[in-house]
Amino acid sequence: MRYILMMSIERSKNKVQLTVENIGGIDDTSVTFSPGVTLLVGRNATNRTSLLQAVMAAFGSDDVSVKGDADEATVEMNVGDDTYHRTLKRVNGQITASGEPYLEDSTLADLFAFLLESNEARRAVANSDDLREIIMRPVDTDEIQAEIERLVQQRNEIDQELDEIESLKKQLPSLEEERTSLRDRIEDVQAELAEKEDELDSRDADLEQTREEKAELEEKLSTLRDKRSTLENIRYDLETERDSLDSLRSEKQDLESELEELSETPVGEIDELASRIDRLREQKQQLQSEISECRSVIQFNEEMIEETDAELPTALGADEPVTDQLLPEETTTCWTCGTEVDVEQIESTVDRLREYSQQKRQESNEIQNELDDLKQKRRDLQQEQQRRDDIQQRLTTVENEIESTEEKIEQLTERKETLRTEISEVESEVEELENDSYEEILDLHKEANQLEYDLGKLEGNVEQIEDEIRDIEEQIGEEGDLKDDRDALSDEISDLRTKIDRIEQQAVDEFNEHMDTVLNLLGYDNIDRIWIERVEREVREGRRKVSKSVFDLHVIRQTENNTTYEDTIDHLSESEREVTGLIFALAGYLAHEVYETVPLMTLDSLEAIDSDRIANLVEYLSDYNEYLLVALLPEDAASLDDEYEQITEI
Repeated sequence: MRYILMMSIERSKNKVQLTVENIGGIDDTSVTFSPGVTLLVGRNATNRTSLLQAVMAAFGSDDVSVKGDADEATVEMNVGDDTYHRTLKRVNGQITASGEPYLEDSTLADLFAFLLESNEARRAVANSDDLREIIMRPVDTDEIQAEIERLVQQRNEIDQELDEIESLKKQLPSLEEERTSLRDRIEDVQAELAEKEDELDSRDADLEQTREEKAELEEKLSTLRDKRSTLENIRYDLETERDSLDSLRSEKQDLESELEELSETPVGEIDELASRIDRLREQKQQLQSEISECRSVIQFNEEMIEETDAELPTALGADEPVTDQLLPEETTTCWTCGTEVDVEQIESTVDRLREYSQQKRQESNEIQNELDDLKQKRRDLQQEQQRRDDIQQRLTTVENEIESTEEKIEQLTERKETLRTEISEVESEVEELENDSYEEILDLHKEANQLEYDLGKLEGNVEQIEDEIRDIEEQIGEEGDLKDDRDALSDEISDLRTKIDRIEQQAVDEFNEHMDTVLNLLGYDNIDRIWIERVEREVREGRRKVSKSVFDLHVIRQTENNTTYEDTIDHLSESEREVTGLIFALAGYLAHEVYETVPLMTLDSLEAIDSDRIANLVEYLSDYNEYLLVALLPEDAASLDDEYEQITEI
């Protein structure tokens, strides 16, 4: 795998220097750590998690708490010659961030690299969350679908061009045949004209007439020939314009029919949808902020409870009665009001906060479903409105073209009638110049004039056909490039359509592969296998039912007699659930190639896993990132490699 090769070839030489103020429980501190594994070693409530939050903040995460008695927190991170910094301010109960972090968007890192206890991907297994939704959350499916539609439109346009080329190919033989026929006809007319001209020359030698008479007759005959040629051209133009008018009227009728079929979008409906979308986004952002704050409060109270549990044995005096030692008063100092309260009361409050956080996550998911429906509806309305506008614009153009064509037809008709009158007048003048002795030669001149006219028309037709043949051959010559472009578009469309499937399948494969390896590595003998199955299932999205991929998590147990059976997540031990959650997060880390942009992973709250297994798990995870920061208790850290860098003072 390339990510293992990347990490194993050579780790970065850059140390990281971190300067922190007022994050979590930290007043101010400065630490330095090197590439590889760094252990944050200490008891509970020694600001190990707060330091991990500071690192996350420097990378761009907003899942960070500001110290309770401060309104502003800062963190600065130096990596080699590069410096990154963040400032977090508390304004009206909300945390706002500014500065230049390592990442522009920390979504992938928050889900799959910053694996604190509250990490959503890590908790997904224990909470029975939608595993597929978490893996696919960073993928903008709407943007992918829009890009697919754009590329499909391009491919359809190329298909139309290729269809047209196929049609032109069928026309080409008949055009070439017509060209040959015309050329043969030209040769016949040229021969016939030559004969007439020879006969005219012979007759001219025998006639005795004045040069003036002959010139006048020739002029009239030339005029007659030109007018007849013009009349024929006008007839052709009229025919062309009438065909064009019929086509335009047919198109107008089709456009009007399509326009009638399109329903009118109510005025302001799209704007109203946009406003509803904005309001829902604001609601979701508010919910996300509340969830983040709630996580911070839960985490802080859990650390207070753990610290109280750790200090309780030493707080009992050796000379106290045995019954007093067995029934100690478990109290601690409330961090909000400073009074002594029962630990059970704080635990009850934390449980209610967890329920509240879960409720807010459910509300956030419901809002997201409604957002998806509204955005789809807005896209449909926008597309329908755009089509209506296009039709109306085209209708205006067609109507203008119809009006212009009708005017041309009227003008051509008037010109045709005028020419007919003029031709008739010229023919009368020619007849007046004729006499018995000259009648025969006049007929020859008329025939010669007609042959010259026919010849010119034939030559024009040949030129027109040759131009058409050249255009067709040029378009046929582009066929290869168009097919290459179409193949490239089809490949790109296929890649986009399968992108989501590839990510889903890779995440499942990564989880199953690493889960098998880690189970063997950590020696969970009573578990035969934990694996994810990717299945298609009908689910509800808003008001609709759609077919969607679902990740089903399976737990296969093995008895002492080597009999296997399927168990449930609820029956996993806390240690097994923690390991499964971490491997699920690692699968997302690898499927989205987070290591390409985030060279660091953070871990804390591993107390549910025994020390030897923590050591093996840390060594396994260190192969997939440049920097691995792990918060551990001293007794757990003692089982890890002595060569790992340790930070014990924060």
